[in-house]
Amino acid sequence: MKELTPQLIDSMRHYSKSAFVKDLTAGIIVAIIALPLSIALALASGVSPEQGLYTAITAGFLISALGGSKVQIAGPTAAFATIVAGIVARNGMEGLAAATVLAGILLILMGLLRMGSMIKFIPYTITTGFTAGIAVTILIGQLKDFFGLTFEGAPVETMEKLGEAARTFHTVNWAAAGVGCLALVILILWPRVLPRIPASLMAVIVTAGAVKLLNLPVNTIGDLYTISSALPAVRLPVLSYDTVAAVLPDAFTIAILAAIESLLSAVVADEMIGARHNSNMELVAQGVGNAASALFGGIPATGAIARTAANIKNGGRTPVAGMVHAVVLLLVLLMPWAALIPMPCIAAILFQVAYNMSGWRTVVKVVKHSPKSDAAVLAVTFLLTVVFDLVVAIAVGLSLACLLFMKRMADVADVKEWEYVEDTGDDQGRLKPVPAHVMVYEITGPMFFGAADKIPHIQQDAGRNVLILRMRGVPAMDITALNGLRRLYEECRTKGIEVIFSHVNEQPLSVFRKSGLYDQVGAGSFAPNIDEALVRAGELAESRR
Repeated sequence: MKELTPQLIDSMRHYSKSAFVKDLTAGIIVAIIALPLSIALALASGVSPEQGLYTAITAGFLISALGGSKVQIAGPTAAFATIVAGIVARNGMEGLAAATVLAGILLILMGLLRMGSMIKFIPYTITTGFTAGIAVTILIGQLKDFFGLTFEGAPVETMEKLGEAARTFHTVNWAAAGVGCLALVILILWPRVLPRIPASLMAVIVTAGAVKLLNLPVNTIGDLYTISSALPAVRLPVLSYDTVAAVLPDAFTIAILAAIESLLSAVVADEMIGARHNSNMELVAQGVGNAASALFGGIPATGAIARTAANIKNGGRTPVAGMVHAVVLLLVLLMPWAALIPMPCIAAILFQVAYNMSGWRTVVKVVKHSPKSDAAVLAVTFLLTVVFDLVVAIAVGLSLACLLFMKRMADVADVKEWEYVEDTGDDQGRLKPVPAHVMVYEITGPMFFGAADKIPHIQQDAGRNVLILRMRGVPAMDITALNGLRRLYEECRTKGIEVIFSHVNEQPLSVFRKSGLYDQVGAGSFAPNIDEALVRAGELAESRR
């Protein structure tokens, strides 16, 4: 039952006033960062700005309160933008709500079925490449606001934003760039002066005051967005058979993507704070948060790496910070205090977040000290995250990593005949004596479809009529390799050669039994070790005489 205990309960056992102050400060800063992001991601997803805030408030609060990570911040993320836009275009808002509720149910089931360990199947190179790629996308996405550019279009994809920024750079607003640079200077230098007060909070206060007092021509949140202060009404989506059938594939996509992204974010957060998250409870919380988000008019949510990193960097260490972030966003929704915050300041804060989460030193270390194939997986995942999106990056990265893994396993698998005393002239007793009528083949490594071609064809040898296949070094075997052994066994029978299997491990033996080959060969042809196999070979020779 401990696997399904929210981290909030554990955190409250030793909670203190100083911890609350840190969580409060971090929650406020993360809310400031989440405000424009939530609005922008909602617009990119084809829904109204308020729905992004509804998502960050509802899902953000519940996922922090119920989640398995101490510092995870949830809300709308860029990975969902194109998916949500496609669902809305095909099935409307009702379809999106239905898909999100179904995805929430699927996530809860995944957590209850203990599927949170799925993250261990994501290689380190993929998480490193993915994290660095997200950092670059964040940086590119903030170029417009940092330099005050006037975009001619409304790009959604990262490379589209980069191209648009390059084409419209001549429209740079130097006042905005100055405010952004001022914010960056504060973010870099303030911790050296007075580290107890968050640099990002000081950057917001100073730049907002400068824009207001000097009447600078710089966009603020209030200039770009009109946010309705009305609270969302609870609406139950229509879950008819036709609707469910239409959106079920989308629900699976949302659930799988939310699970992967949230668990990846939790793993990144673990590395930053030296903790360990509860993956099953995190999936349950993600499910509850997504279902509730849909009921309150929101869109799909998941753990957001950028906001989680910002939470950690500003001192957040318990789920209270995430709950504070949601409450602050609710207050902003009711009383839009954030209208005065300059957009270049938000961009500067996100620049720093992107730098901190990029892990460029780790990337360099992996590239320099890892096999070239691992470095290639990292590079491909990074590039696909930047050029396309998370779904493509993870799918291709995992596929490439699996192919490389199978190749490595096939390379270490081997089938080799023993060296015999009479062939080597060994007179020191270093080789085990083998009767002249016996051949011994040693099989090592996992025997699967990638290595099945290494199972040899036995040539007729008048002097040897017993074949021992020693399988002590075979931890696992699949049906393709078994079919290869079946073929070898039948070849030997045709040539009058008896086959003895020595030291077959548990998993391969279960494959033998289920396939029927065990019964076909006979229990007497399976020896527990090589000594017993050699004794059995001698008995076969005696019986033939």
